[in-house]
Amino acid sequence: MMNISLRQMKLDQAGTITAVKVGGYLGQRIREMGLIPGTKVRVHGRAPLKDPVALRVMGFTLTLRNNEADHIEVEVSG
Repeated sequence: MMNISLRQMKLDQAGTITAVKVGGYLGQRIREMGLIPGTKVRVHGRAPLKDPVALRVMGFTLTLRNNEADHIEVEVSG
C-alpha cells in the first residue's frame, strides 16, 4: 500500500485517510467534515477542470477544492 495526497487519487479509487497535514482554521474545518485518520474515502467524480473533487465519505458525497485535498494523506488500496 502507498500513501498519496487525496488530490492525486484517480476516479473511483478508494483509500483510508492516514493524516490531515494542516492546522488552524482549515485543518479544523476538514476534521469537522469527518475527514479524520481512519476514515474510508472514494473519489466519486471530478469537475471538468479537475477542481473540485467529489468524494464518497460515510455514505454521503462531499466536495473539496484541490488546495484542500492537498493536505489530506490517504493510503490507497490496490
